[in-house]
Amino acid sequence: MTTIAVVRKAGYVAIAADTMTKWGSGKETADYIVNNQKTFQVGDTVLAITGNTTFKAILSDYFGRPRVRPRFDTAHNIFKTWQTMHAVLKDEYFLNAGAGGDDPVESTRVDVLLANKHGIFGVAAHRTVQEFSKYYAFGSGADYAMGALFATYGDRHRGAEDLAKLAVEAAAEFNDGTGLPLTAYRIKLARP
Repeated sequence: MTTIAVVRKAGYVAIAADTMTKWGSGKETADYIVNNQKTFQVGDTVLAITGNTTFKAILSDYFGRPRVRPRFDTAHNIFKTWQTMHAVLKDEYFLNAGAGGDDPVESTRVDVLLANKHGIFGVAAHRTVQEFSKYYAFGSGADYAMGALFATYGDRHRGAEDLAKLAVEAAAEFNDGTGLPLTAYRIKLARP
């Protein structure tokens, strides 16, 4: 349970994430968990994750390997990066990638948003990769975050980081799986 959001506006991109973890009816807030961030950096890219919190450690470890050279500059290159990673997750991190009866491919079991100088991207659990032109959100509070972004994106006084934060704050207000404080990052686009 979480909410993560990315925004692209006026030459910048931003990514934001809440910091609360939920296990059933129990919640673990930033008041009690030191390593509460759902974001991490790989080179010039900031990633935010949804799904089991173990995935932050797994993905950080995988992308921190010296021989792993991910490319996050296009949707196609992100897909190729994810395909390579998926095989390693199964073999070395014991990913339970079992597909359901209706699933066309195995699941990586984590949804991720990415922000970097090339744009904003999302990778769904079945490795569908999309590049977003304005904004997007994943997680249990995504509907609230998307609604807030839809209602405020056109406000010329709000920049990318302000909007990404607002999206997560709106989700935290109305979704019991999302909690503050949040983390946010702003990055200048290479080509606005």
